[in-house]
Formats: sequence, C-alpha cells, structure tokens
Amino acid sequence: MEHLIRPLRSDEWRKARDIRLAALRDPIAHLAFLDTYEAAAARPDEHWQERTAGAAEGNDSIRQFVAEAPDGTWDGTATVLVEHRGVESLFGDVPAVQQTQVVGVYVRPAARGAGLADALFRAALEWSWSLEGEPVQRVRLHVHEENTRARAFYRKLGFVPTGAHMPEKDGHGGALELEYEVRRPVTR
Repeated sequence: MEHLIRPLRSDEWRKARDIRLAALRDPIAHLAFLDTYEAAAARPDEHWQERTAGAAEGNDSIRQFVAEAPDGTWDGTATVLVEHRGVESLFGDVPAVQQTQVVGVYVRPAARGAGLADALFRAALEWSWSLEGEPVQRVRLHVHEENTRARAFYRKLGFVPTGAHMPEKDGHGGALELEYEVRRPVTR
C-alpha cells in the first residue's frame, strides 16, 4: 500500500467535499450514510470549510482520517467522533463509558482491496486509544442490517455485534442499524 493515512488538515475542505460527494454517489450510499448526494452538493462552501475545520488535526472530539495516494488524491476516508460517558451522543443515546464512534467510512471502488479500509480503521483505533483524559473503553459503529459486505469487513477487524440497534436513518423501511464494537485492549 503506497497511501499515506493521515489526519485531515483544516485547509483541505475542497478535497473533503469531493470525497464526501463521491461516497454519496456510491451504489450503496443509501445503506451507509445519513446524507444524500443532492443535499450535500447543494451546501455552500462555508459548510464544507466549517465541517473540515471541525474534523481536522488538533481537534480532540472528532478526527477525520484520509488515505492519500502518492499523487495527492484521496482514495479513502473515515471519521471518529468522541462520545463522552454520561452525555447524550449524536445518535440520542447516553454512553455508560467513554467511547468513540467511527462514521463516514468510504474507499473509492478503484482502491478497494488494497488494505486502505484496514489502515483507516487502524488509525481510528490508535487515535481513540491514545486520547488524553478519561480512557476510551470502546469504539463502536452502526451498520445497516442489509449491508452484508460491511458487516463482514467489520467482523474481520474484530468488531462484534452488541445486540443494540436503532431504526434506519429514515425510519420508514423497518430496517435496522446494528451496533458493533471493539473493546479497549487489556494491557498488562
């Protein structure tokens, strides 16, 4: 793998917008993302600038990682949100432990199978375990019950289903978003 896995920088909003729009054009985007291409494409530059600044290196509550090819193009991305124990999360639940959640995972089709998703997840986990303050006890994610490819991939990485679930994003189809987790490694 020749890609560099690194945190997003705040001045890279155009590339962040472009990879997000590419992700939202993916044939299974409706199963994977809480957004649509049409809505995202209509957002002004200021939205993308603020979003990128918020997820850039130096922020201790959210971090976006990118897989940068030698020519500077981005072939993948993953974002990690910190969810504080006892504080309502973006998804409406209240974590019993300090945790992070991986969201917005995407690898361009031409780059799939090259280990980029694995590398992005390694970066997300390493960042989660290294956070200052109260230690992160688990990293979680939600995956649509019909997204079998992603579910198999997450299991391969060591994520296990918790049994928790929530209705899919639009709540109309009756399908579920399943919660998967990996627990903090025990150190001796």
